[in-house]
Amino acid sequence: MNDLSKLKVSSSPHIRSASTTRQIMADVIIALCPALAIAVFVFGLRAFTLVATSVVGCVFFEWLYETLAHKSLTIGDLSAVVTGILLAFCLPVTTPLWVVLLGDMFAIIIVKQLFGGIGKNFVNPALAARAFLLASFAGIVSATPKIRTSLPIFTTPVDFATSATPLFQMKSGVLPGVSLFQDALGMVEGCIGEVSALALLAGGIYLVYRRVISPKIPLIYLATVAVLTFLFPQAGDRLTWMLYQLVSGGLMLGAIFMATDYTTSPITPNGKIIYAVGCGLITVFIRYFGTYPEGVSYAILIMNIFVNLIEKFTMPKRFGAPKKPKKEASAK
Repeated sequence: MNDLSKLKVSSSPHIRSASTTRQIMADVIIALCPALAIAVFVFGLRAFTLVATSVVGCVFFEWLYETLAHKSLTIGDLSAVVTGILLAFCLPVTTPLWVVLLGDMFAIIIVKQLFGGIGKNFVNPALAARAFLLASFAGIVSATPKIRTSLPIFTTPVDFATSATPLFQMKSGVLPGVSLFQDALGMVEGCIGEVSALALLAGGIYLVYRRVISPKIPLIYLATVAVLTFLFPQAGDRLTWMLYQLVSGGLMLGAIFMATDYTTSPITPNGKIIYAVGCGLITVFIRYFGTYPEGVSYAILIMNIFVNLIEKFTMPKRFGAPKKPKKEASAK
């Protein structure tokens, strides 16, 4: 007979992973490095300054809140570092540093810490902060300078030439004035970390290889956008229009690094499908009919809000659990 005395009775979770939060976040940081390298090449050293400022700001505000609230310090888990990088990636390189720090404060204190800290926020902190900054400083957050423009590293740029992003051009019903390869590589105008779809894709493959994320949500998200834009093109042939839509804007950044956030995405198999399809539908709807040319951030934020509801209706039934008795019909 088996020695049952070795069995231990304990509360869940019964399946544990050797990976720590710090290890997972370190892998995410590594995966974001290729996109950061492209950003520095395209936009200059100011891109690195802006990312570094955002990281320092997020770490500081997390330390400050937890110190004042007499909570255990969690800055060592690197989650604030990831939030800082992702927020900076969603902003143009000309964003004033004080605006970046304001977004850091909103992301860490309002969205993350006030709801209980890591694992308890109901929306992605970086995306929520980006939406807050876009609503508050639309002109600043929407300004996209021409690539390879000489910009001051620390001070706020005052006089610089702007240029339309590929998504803005497609919003007007025309194909971008750059080749598909230039767009995918990141040699185009846009926000710091969203311009190079190939660099972001390389980071996503690394995360899948390291088993940090599952490819299910990103693939379904991208496939939904691909199908809709292929079926309803607004310029050029179907395939070309679809490919430009996939590699332009923040789609790769959102699908790979934000829609897969453990805290704000479903854990049930069917829930992940519903969530990813919803993100894709809303993204295309905003790109086609919304005021702004991009809809990724709002699509993910909206679906974040519905995650609990999605999981409620897609949670698998417990094995061996008795069926609930049917309610008796009310007397007529």
